[in-house]
This record gives sequence, structure tokens and C-alpha cells, in this order.
Amino acid sequence: MSADTEPGLYVESTIIMTTVRVVAPFVLTFALFVMFHGADSPGGGFQGGVIAGSVVMMLAFAYGIGSTRDWVDIRIVAALASGGVLTFATIGLGSIALGGTFLEYTEYTFIIEKASKYGIELVELGIGAIVASVAIGLFFLLAAGFGHVTDEPREGER
Repeated sequence: MSADTEPGLYVESTIIMTTVRVVAPFVLTFALFVMFHGADSPGGGFQGGVIAGSVVMMLAFAYGIGSTRDWVDIRIVAALASGGVLTFATIGLGSIALGGTFLEYTEYTFIIEKASKYGIELVELGIGAIVASVAIGLFFLLAAGFGHVTDEPREGER
């Protein structure tokens, strides 16, 4: 077998593609479940974000990294991270603006009766969005490889 006929890293499999197509929505739903119940049970934004990021990795393994990178626009990933940071900062700094301390949810009770519950859940969702976007970004960065780093000649080789 010559180098031209050797198979690449990605091998298309109907079984894997079908399995990922069926499993991915349930995994994403489980990620949201873990994020929402982080305040009352084990889990939270970090764990749920990692699970949500793994959905994109499953899609990349099933359908190929290039096509998944084309499908998941990097602007969406950046917006997800920015939205998470904005949510966390708004809730945390908003309580300071209302006279409390950072992330003191009881300062919002004049707006929402169960401010602590909803505040914690929003913060968990924000953290989950940040973690998922970082996991996806790191995956695509590592998948791109380091070929661009080694292609440049060293100073003694010019």
C-alpha cells in the first residue's frame, strides 16, 4: 500500500454517524439538566459545560473535524463565551450596584421573589456557556495541529 492509498485519520462509519445523531440531543439535554440542578445537587455549570462541549466533539468524530468546524461557526462559540461572561458579570456586579456584595442574590428580591434560585441558575448557565465554548475552542485548536509552527525554517536553516 503506497502513501497515496493509505486511509486518513477520518473513516466514515454509518453506525457511528447514526449513533451520534441519535445520542447527541440526549447528551445536550443532560448537559442542561446538570447545569440547572447544579445549585441543588451534584453538577453545575462546569460539569454541564464540559458535557455540552463533548457533543461537538462527538459530532467531529462522527462527521469529520473539517465539516464540524464549518458547521459550528467560530463566531457562535465566541458569542457563547461572551454571553456567559456577560451573564456572570451582570448578575455579580448588579448586586453590588444595588448595595450588596458580589453575587448577593437577595438584592434582587424586589424584582423576583425567588431571586436566589434564579440567580444561581443563571450563573450556572453562564459558567456552562463559558466552559463549553472553551472546550470547543481548545478542541478545534488542538485538532488543527501544530504544523503551522513547524513549517517555518529555524534561524540556522535559512
